[in-house]
Amino acid sequence: MKINSIQPYLFFDGRCEEAIEFYRKTLGAEVTMLLRFKDSPEAPKSGCQPPVGSENKIMHASLQIGASTILASDGRCGGNPKFEGFSLSLTVPNEAEAERQFKALSEGGTVEMPLGKTFFSPSFGVVTDRFDVSWMVYVLPSA
Repeated sequence: MKINSIQPYLFFDGRCEEAIEFYRKTLGAEVTMLLRFKDSPEAPKSGCQPPVGSENKIMHASLQIGASTILASDGRCGGNPKFEGFSLSLTVPNEAEAERQFKALSEGGTVEMPLGKTFFSPSFGVVTDRFDVSWMVYVLPSA
């Protein structure tokens, strides 16, 4: 069996549109697909209905960030996204870009490990953004 790709699917629990705009601004994300609950061609399955008043929330979206695709949704629209046990790794070409991206992702978030030189990278840092998504910003070492 050959696997074509693995794509993270993030559930923003009602804050997906806000997250998409943030990633557009900070990372240059391009929305390649967006479907709202009200536009679904099928009625939701039992137990999967979003709360009343959530018809304009995002059922499914696809974001292109560089060469990567991230999938996103509002999920159950409860307003409290939780992302635990993983980090998205953002590889950038140089230290200036690492600084720019790290600063942008930090806006409203928490710096877990400031950007700095490590034994494996000229610039590496960890930040949790305003949506509680953990990012590892990384510059490849020179060959």
